[in-house]
Amino acid sequence: MFTLPQKDFRAPTTCLGPTCTQDLGSSHGDDLEGECSRKLDQKLPELCGVGDPATISSDTSYLSSRGRMIKWFWDSAEEGYRTYHMDEYDEDKNHSGIINLGTSENKLCFDLLSWRLSQSDMQRVEPSLLQYADWRGHLFLREEVAKFLSFYCKSPVPLRPENVVVLNGGASLFSALATVLCEAGEAFLIPTPYYGAITQHMCLYGNVRLAYVYLDSEVTGLDTRPFQLTVEKLEMALREAHSESIKVKGLILINPQNPLGDIYSLEELQEYLVFAKRHRLHVIVDEVYMLSVFEESVGYHSVLSLERLPDPQRTHVMWATSKDFGMSGLRFGTLYTENQDVATAVASLCRYHGLSGLVQYQMAQLLRDRDWINQVYLPENHARLKAAHTYVSEELRALGIPFLSRGAGFFIWVDLRKYLPKGTFEEEMLLWRRFLDNKVLLSFGKAFECKEPGWFRFVFSDQAHRLCLGMQRVRQVLAGKSQVAEDPRPSQSQEPSDQHR
Repeated sequence: MFTLPQKDFRAPTTCLGPTCTQDLGSSHGDDLEGECSRKLDQKLPELCGVGDPATISSDTSYLSSRGRMIKWFWDSAEEGYRTYHMDEYDEDKNHSGIINLGTSENKLCFDLLSWRLSQSDMQRVEPSLLQYADWRGHLFLREEVAKFLSFYCKSPVPLRPENVVVLNGGASLFSALATVLCEAGEAFLIPTPYYGAITQHMCLYGNVRLAYVYLDSEVTGLDTRPFQLTVEKLEMALREAHSESIKVKGLILINPQNPLGDIYSLEELQEYLVFAKRHRLHVIVDEVYMLSVFEESVGYHSVLSLERLPDPQRTHVMWATSKDFGMSGLRFGTLYTENQDVATAVASLCRYHGLSGLVQYQMAQLLRDRDWINQVYLPENHARLKAAHTYVSEELRALGIPFLSRGAGFFIWVDLRKYLPKGTFEEEMLLWRRFLDNKVLLSFGKAFECKEPGWFRFVFSDQAHRLCLGMQRVRQVLAGKSQVAEDPRPSQSQEPSDQHR
């Protein structure tokens, strides 16, 4: 059993009231986490969901072809998540319920966040907050976002609020960008394995395809690493798409990467951006985990820290509070782009994906409070993430299970290939179902379009009691046992009473 580091955060010493002056420098759509449960017996049509929707379903006469395709995604991609919600583990009411180690949410810092969000400076109602605002977002919020990103992304020059658009989460950002950058049927390159829900984000509104850049676990030299993205692999995937008459309009990069946890170096980022410029491709850079790098030795670099972007008019950066601030249910995401045509087009879609004025005010207050973020939240969040990561890593080592972990994000990329005798995706699915039958929800590799059967994503950013029980159940499944692990009652050292799910 491990203990997460805890402190008393009820009364920080830094000034938090409105009279303080802090000059800030600034799936996200994991809401359904559909990638943890896509059925393998329902093949996605043509390049991730784009094809003839009439072939998807003929028994839903009430829906349009688009409606049938949308319903198909839901039916085929949410089994595990729905099962989990019908039998969710609860410390008091359902001891034998499902432990969720599949959804990438940070559940470690509710005490910190609830304290901060309940302070008096967060509670404000005025007419302008209850009325229509600029669809890009209130100017006061866009100014704070620009300062926040300038500071935490280490931008060489201050970022500008006119380049900021705010939406209700990263899923909306992906959908909006796909719609305004691509014609129906065009594609974005994306390295695999990748956060699988992006398939839906890109396809459901914009009918945009994903062209895979397949990575593998093979290490070919001293300077290589498993699942490493190279320009050569990008070039190969682009040529393959062109050979199939697929028009590629852009490249999606996730940094830190989900599910690998990889962090791209400055040199790698530069190489990828130069590749994109050479082929006149847009680049969407998702940096939703940028403040969740918990290993001090790991050097993270935002794309906005580059002295000069190779193609600033085609480089679009995303960030959200869902991961770094554990607010996946609040729904706040932001786009930074120097292309004003793109910003205006995305802002127009904010009519459907905007935030309420009250939420915008709260977000501005949170982002400007750099004292609380730097002195209270980030150090404690990183300490808790590291403690939980250390526990799961040690459990995996004790089981003799290989894994990859880079010290960023909420997950470990775990190699369970030795538990698949024939090394097939069918066996991977069966193993996933055994975990689910034994009340632990994980995400399997095929849902991330991993080309090698047997890889799983383990999310560790949960309270100690649930994490320990989840790993106990994992051990039982891998040992060939079928019963559900008994529920050890939580002690004060395992899970503080003021922290809830």
